[in-house]
This record gives sequence, structure tokens and C-alpha cells, in this order.
Amino acid sequence: MTNEKAVAEKLLQINAIRLNPQQPFTWASGWKSPIYCDNRKTLSFPYIRDFVKSELCNVIFESFPDADLLAGVATAGIAWGAMAADQLKLPFIYVRPKPKEHGLGNQIEGYYEAGQKVVVVEDLISTGKSSLQVCDVLKQQGLQVEGMVSIFTYGFDVAAEAFAKAGVTLKSLTNYNTLIALALEKNIVTADNENTLLNWRENPAQWTGA
Repeated sequence: MTNEKAVAEKLLQINAIRLNPQQPFTWASGWKSPIYCDNRKTLSFPYIRDFVKSELCNVIFESFPDADLLAGVATAGIAWGAMAADQLKLPFIYVRPKPKEHGLGNQIEGYYEAGQKVVVVEDLISTGKSSLQVCDVLKQQGLQVEGMVSIFTYGFDVAAEAFAKAGVTLKSLTNYNTLIALALEKNIVTADNENTLLNWRENPAQWTGA
């Protein structure tokens, strides 16, 4: 299985993940957060990109050996899904947030057939809402969703509950707990910050800062 610590270390190395409890980031949702994750940055570092791609392929091969094709979540999951599909020699499709407003009006791009077993590739899981909407779109077209693979998950309870309710297995290369433990080990954050970082994860919507 994946080396969660090694993946977290690579993401920290290139500042794809930033931690700043004293000066929180503001997410698009309006939430205040001591962490910001931008896995798109990983695409700009060839050796780290190759490592993450290999880890994704290992998880897909081990956890979902019956997959017929991979589906990337637009936009961040497209590159990772395409690279993994190329290495595993599997067909690839991707899913838009909504149907295209011109042409054929597709929401799913690429060739697929009803009944095929698909694994969804995503870069980041927060609440899981948008990722699971992609699973719903695929199911509506007759595809069997075997599971989802992401690079990073915050491990929110609301996401775990949503995936369990949807009956979708989620595998992540690394996660928030592993990241915080590594950041402490490397003195990126102090022991005094640990409670702040862990408390935020318990109730992110209400968290206002350190």
C-alpha cells in the first residue's frame, strides 16, 4: 500500500501543502483554515509528479484490480487520472461539474459503456460533496463505481459519513493526521500548534483562528 508519510513529505517539500495556524487561509467556502492544499503544484515537479503517479497506480492496482477504466474529476483530477490510466493501460474519461452548454452537451467526456467498472481519480477530499456528485453522474449513465482514489484527504467526519452513505470506497495516498505528525517531526509547526491544528479538523466550519 501507499507510503502515507513519503507522500506527505513530497507535498510539504514543494509547498503544495502549507500550514500557518497564526495567519489562517480563507477557503472558497468562507471557512478559515490553518492549512491550504494545492496539489496542482505537484504537476510542475517531474520527479515528485512521477512518484505521486506511481503511488496512485499502486493503490488502484491493489485496491481495485477489476477496474475497466478511470474517471478524472474536472479539473484537478484530469491530469492525475490520465497519467495513471496511461501507466495502467486503462481507458480514461473525465467528468465536468455540469453538462457542456454547447456541442453535444456532454458532462462525461470520452468513450465508455454501461456496466463498466470505473475508479474515480480526485486530487483532494474535503467534505466529499463535489466528488460524490461525480460518482452519481457516472452511476446515472450505467457505470459501476468501484471506488475513488485521492492524493490527500482532510479526514473530516462529514466526508467519511458521506462516502459511507453513498457506498463508495475512498483510498487516499496521504491524510491530515499523517501530515501533522510529519510537520511536528520536521519542526514545520510547534507542539503548541498541534492542538490548534487538530481542533480545526474537528469543526472547520466554526473555527476562527489560533
